[in-house]
Amino acid sequence: MKILVLNCGSSSLKYQLINMENEEVLASGKYERIGEKEAFITHKVNGQKIKIDNPAYNHTEAIEFTLKQLLNPEYKVIDSLEEINAIGHRLVHGGEKISDSVVIDDNVIEVLKEYTDLAPLHNPACILGIEACKEVMPDKPMVGVFDTAFHYSIPKERYIYPVPYEYYKKYSVRKYGFHGTSHKYVSQRLAEIENKPIEDMKIVTCHLGQGSSICAIEGGKSVDTSMGLTPLGGIPMVTRSGDLDPSVLLYIMKKEKLSAQEMEDILNKKSGVSGISGLAPDFRVIEQAANDGDEKAQIAMDNFKYSVASFIAKYAVAMNGIDSIIFTGGVGENQINIRKGICEQLKFMGVELDDEKNQIRSEEKLISKDTSKVKVYVIPTNEELMIAKETQKLI
Repeated sequence: MKILVLNCGSSSLKYQLINMENEEVLASGKYERIGEKEAFITHKVNGQKIKIDNPAYNHTEAIEFTLKQLLNPEYKVIDSLEEINAIGHRLVHGGEKISDSVVIDDNVIEVLKEYTDLAPLHNPACILGIEACKEVMPDKPMVGVFDTAFHYSIPKERYIYPVPYEYYKKYSVRKYGFHGTSHKYVSQRLAEIENKPIEDMKIVTCHLGQGSSICAIEGGKSVDTSMGLTPLGGIPMVTRSGDLDPSVLLYIMKKEKLSAQEMEDILNKKSGVSGISGLAPDFRVIEQAANDGDEKAQIAMDNFKYSVASFIAKYAVAMNGIDSIIFTGGVGENQINIRKGICEQLKFMGVELDDEKNQIRSEEKLISKDTSKVKVYVIPTNEELMIAKETQKLI
């Protein structure tokens, strides 16, 4: 079975074609700047990386051109689109109405629309991707794998917010959590590495990237996570604020005479480590500036590392202990000093990082000392494979 996995952003399209017989990635890539004349695709196949400038003014055009690359005789991956058995979509917010991966139908699209207010950067793009596939490949079965689904196991006393209960009943205001596909993949991968039943493990997974979240996984199930009602909550991210005293919002709105939408834009697009440092929204740029003595950049990085360490410690309470910590995501897999800075604040828990083992990027490895009471791993995430597995299971 060959499965096409799609991850649609508002102006981007990431894809992988996976042969599920051996879990081989036959081709992968990313379409960027969709909606612009300057749109381009980076296509990876047979060890080659091919960049093609090609205007794509909507997701339908982007998907059509992507499929042409899979059929391109120069670096052909498949002979016909008939070889693609199904399409797996990374979807973000299913609210309380969808608690697992599902075959996509009109009802799923309606749920995505219903929860658009809670994932304004993500759900509309997901819908565009689904509609584009229906237009280009109308007969292909499609499966949606939701970021929120893995966190459906969080106990009610942990997902409920201390606001009037009527808002939960009326508007489903509660913690949902995100990055579930990534948290699920790396925790299951750790169980394979250690050859232990995941039911006996207490794991904290740290998905650190443009968006970041921490998850407590006990017995293979999410029991708490840092993101909340939306992907804005939890630790500070590149441009997202993470958790705040609610009065901060009200105070700034009154002083600056801002609307709710303007405040939401500030929290999502102008805050986080970029907001504190005043620098470009790129962890590499901000970390380098901190190393060069930029005070605001140093404060931003220290704030981030402290917040991550605090959530890890909090989840020791949630699970009455931790066996292992996993770093994943673009920052978690590649930023050596960030991992070190986080672990140094967890020495009281018996976390001992091995500096030599930590000198890795995007490599699956145990990076703690043999004497560490809590094991620390780097495990590159593979959300696409997880989505493909869920798609295969349902199709």
